[in-house]
Amino acid sequence: MVESYEALLNKAYSHMPEVSESHERFTVPETKSYIEGKTTVFENFAEIADVARRDKDHLMKFLLGELGTAGKIDGNRAIFNGKFESSLINSLVKSYVEDYVICSECGRPDTRLVKDDRFLLLRCDACGGHRPVKKRKARTEPITNELQEGAILEVEIQSVSKRGDGVVKMGKYIMYVSNSKPGQTVKVKIARISGSIVFTERAV
Repeated sequence: MVESYEALLNKAYSHMPEVSESHERFTVPETKSYIEGKTTVFENFAEIADVARRDKDHLMKFLLGELGTAGKIDGNRAIFNGKFESSLINSLVKSYVEDYVICSECGRPDTRLVKDDRFLLLRCDACGGHRPVKKRKARTEPITNELQEGAILEVEIQSVSKRGDGVVKMGKYIMYVSNSKPGQTVKVKIARISGSIVFTERAV
């Protein structure tokens, strides 16, 4: 008996793998952190590592490198030496997810990190795409160092002030950068420091 076109079509569909929609549901929780004495406690560190499906040690190494400090994993928490704003830690976690989790081809989080010779690749199980993980420049000084007038820094804008200036929170300091938007990375020169407020100008 010759099967109808509809029957053949249904049979073909039944053998097709289900398309993952994890990218539509994938959201990284907001970081929960607080300052305790001279340290910062990242309370839901393990939860975020689990959601991103990445090794806790790998995430911790990234955060310590970006913050330019020392720290340790304490159960489900991470503890950093120094005082860091929640907005800064949240911004770094988002950067980690963009660099080490999300596929640049299909935008899905169904990826894994693999070593190819000396290079670290992000390989996507959903679309088969792969790319080298970009290396960030290591910080030469801790982010909590006292800032100095005349210093040149490369910063990532985190939010916008009521006046429309970009805002960067660095430890106890709040830095304002004119003509900038959240997510931008800009090079600035510290023009003036008044207490915890840092005024900048664009560096050439």
